[in-house]
Amino acid sequence: MRMSDFFVRELGRRQVLWFFLLATALYVLPLILADFPYIDDNWRALAAGNAWAGQGRLFADWLYEVLTFSGAAPNIFPLPLLLAVVVMALALSRLTFHYFPEPTLAGCLVVLPLWYNPFLLQNLSYQYDGPCMALSLAAVIFAISFDSVSRVQRWLIPAALLALAIGLYQISLNVFLGLCGVALIRAIHRRVPWAQIWRMLGCKGAQLGLGVLIYSGTAYPFMLPEGRSDLLNWNAHPLLQIGINGGRVLEKVALLFHGGYPWLFGLLLLCAAMGVVRLGRQTPRWSGLLACLSVLVSLVLLVPGMTLLFRDFNEGARTLIGFGVLLVLLFYLANLGLAPLHRRLPLLLMIPLLATLSLSFAYGRVLTMQKTFATSVLYSLGQDINAHRQLREAKRIYLSVSYSDHWLVGAAGSFKQLPVLRYLLNVDYAVLAENLPGVGVTNVVAERERRNATRVGYQGFPTFLESRFYRIYLIGDYGFIVLKEPAAIKTLQW
Repeated sequence: MRMSDFFVRELGRRQVLWFFLLATALYVLPLILADFPYIDDNWRALAAGNAWAGQGRLFADWLYEVLTFSGAAPNIFPLPLLLAVVVMALALSRLTFHYFPEPTLAGCLVVLPLWYNPFLLQNLSYQYDGPCMALSLAAVIFAISFDSVSRVQRWLIPAALLALAIGLYQISLNVFLGLCGVALIRAIHRRVPWAQIWRMLGCKGAQLGLGVLIYSGTAYPFMLPEGRSDLLNWNAHPLLQIGINGGRVLEKVALLFHGGYPWLFGLLLLCAAMGVVRLGRQTPRWSGLLACLSVLVSLVLLVPGMTLLFRDFNEGARTLIGFGVLLVLLFYLANLGLAPLHRRLPLLLMIPLLATLSLSFAYGRVLTMQKTFATSVLYSLGQDINAHRQLREAKRIYLSVSYSDHWLVGAAGSFKQLPVLRYLLNVDYAVLAENLPGVGVTNVVAERERRNATRVGYQGFPTFLESRFYRIYLIGDYGFIVLKEPAAIKTLQW
């Protein structure tokens, strides 16, 4: 067999699984190599803490208790992420055969954007939370692709998987709803009668409702009041607030489209449009075209999804896992449009996936730069405290955290060329109080009391010690660390 035939011939289950194992592992390799404790990872690693149950994510607690053979969550990174990679490869393999009973490499490329989602990189940056989010996504994929001749299994197993997904990460429901839309387009392409399509959608809705009921009786009762997110006030122009939140999401997504990315996305849209036209010609009265456009609009709204309804709107990249489903639909439609022209043309879908993989490696290097910078500030701070008896013996040292976009000078060039990297990184501080025990300093209080140090910095007390990144004040038996505000980076000349 010629090598060129490998790209167009039918693949077996083992070959598809090996492809996804390689592809999923390659995507997270930069994050594993960077080994950067990301935001919440700092306090979780310090306290071996879980505390997900209070956020309605009881199954995340159970996951770490099982993996660590303890009642807490000692840091065992990257083992949970490696486990998530294997499970995700199995899920994507199953979804591929669900979409394409006789898959080729192009069929594998169609579903890969669920993992090769640029905004998923922020989810995977969390050494603790990342694997939980990935397993939640995998559970949704298993639920949408499950099929059985038994009616009881066809209802209960997807519902249990959905309850598991919600109990790991609630926002993964956006992915399930989006994949239901993709299932609708597939049914239209296969010329399934509309009566059968409505029954399929009704079954998916029943599975979701039953899954929510199972979640309500298992994980939800453990949620603390502060873990619940209030919905929008429906008496105070909620549609206006939803529009404002949607505009903020659009601004963040637009950060991705710089350099060659707009051209790639434009060509992908063109190929998808060809698939839409072909789909419309297959169905009478253009009903398929109208359904396709409706699903496309719905998937755009599902990029932020349910977060648009929360009063405290979170615009972080980790809430945009619905973007992966939107890409899957575009890839599916592009495959429909390109396959009739030439059997190798759908392999062009590999190009945007390679662009996303390149972004992953660029992001991994930014994480490494952030780790190097934070470590240098941490060691400097630890050395200064340990070198002065007054600071070593202080009853308490308060640390202020100055949030700024200008701390990481080393990545300025990357941020300029790929602005989405700064959005993905989302680290706008130099050091946290939780980092100090790592260098033997135990009398620095947590971040929530930083206001004490901030007030001292504004009141003009004499400086006990000063460095490039911070000032240390000593008043009686108490110390105060005030991080300096870094200057904006205007030009870098070498």
